[in-house]
Amino acid sequence: MDFTFRALKNIRDILSTIINNNTKENLNKIPNGFNNNIIWNIGHVVITEQALIYKLSGLKPELPDTLINKYKKDSRPKGPVSQEEIDEIKKLLTTTIKKTELNYNNGLFVNYTPYTVSTTGNTLNNIDDALHFLSIHDGIHYGYVLALLKAIKN
Repeated sequence: MDFTFRALKNIRDILSTIINNNTKENLNKIPNGFNNNIIWNIGHVVITEQALIYKLSGLKPELPDTLINKYKKDSRPKGPVSQEEIDEIKKLLTTTIKKTELNYNNGLFVNYTPYTVSTTGNTLNNIDDALHFLSIHDGIHYGYVLALLKAIKN
């Protein structure tokens, strides 16, 4: 699992750099042909970890339901995100995955409710499956962010 956590941390470091290198306006911009923006994708990365890892393990997520609901699957941006929320999402990129790794290494994730993911059709049967898929999921949204960056710069 060491590689999976390193990969997750690397993707999140890249996303954090993208936040640093863009204005609030660019992070919130929804280009033609897209239905979300950069900051929504990054917020979605953060909350998906909570849903796939904590909720499906029968544990309370580390984040409030309001944030989870705002960035959950099938949600869309309802307006611009404040600089304060952008800063919070940036912080959560690193703090949540570090906490998950600590909890994983301490054996916190004992139970897991199987879940079939819509993106690949694979069923996550345990915490290891969930963490492996999370790295795929974060990579997918990193790709969306790259496409959004290209679209807002054109």
